[in-house]
Amino acid sequence: MAGFFTKITNDIADLLFPRSCAVCDKPLAAHESSICTGCMLKLPETRLHEHKFNVMEQLFAGKTPIERAAGFFFYERHNKYARILQSIKYENRPQIGYELAALYARKLLDYGFFSGIDAVIPIPLHRSKLAIRGYNQCEYIARGFADTAGIPMLKAVIASRRHDTQTRKGIYERYLNTRGIFSVPRPADLEGQHVLVVDDVVTTGATLLSCAETLQSAVHDIKISLATLAVARLE
Repeated sequence: MAGFFTKITNDIADLLFPRSCAVCDKPLAAHESSICTGCMLKLPETRLHEHKFNVMEQLFAGKTPIERAAGFFFYERHNKYARILQSIKYENRPQIGYELAALYARKLLDYGFFSGIDAVIPIPLHRSKLAIRGYNQCEYIARGFADTAGIPMLKAVIASRRHDTQTRKGIYERYLNTRGIFSVPRPADLEGQHVLVVDDVVTTGATLLSCAETLQSAVHDIKISLATLAVARLE
């Protein structure tokens, strides 16, 4: 009986406040959460986790030691799937990040991607930006990975200073913009650990590189892997 009333309540809520797909904006069916079935079937998945030394790993080669790296789907600014990141980051729908990360984590588990990883660390958001946005979307994404893989999520890195948005900056400008923005308050807690650093999207890799370099400078004997929801086409 409780299930019946729950269904009625959800049906009424959908009627009064219709939910829409984060990609195509069409109304969602009762069994659909944030993205409609049609859009999910056409999601431009990268399948990077299936390839050794994939293009995301190549992006960091020679810059900083990375164990492995992967992202769920390809990002193109003018593609309709870019709306997913927009919804997660700016439209108060961070739960989409959690759901997609959990879905991707289930795929990654089949390939042993989480083998040996001790903790999941989200890219932090500076407190001033957090006050404006109200949440850090990367924490939701990291939690989706962590919960599905059965690994703890740690807020082990903080944004010690604010930086300008990376949008419309060139590669070198992004590199300079992210230098020295992170710090590790308790480095001893991470000694000897293999951590998975999580961001929403990787384009030039500047933010992830800065975070990885900060961890490697602060922590003795640390291994780092990377995961994102989206990956700019890096070929």
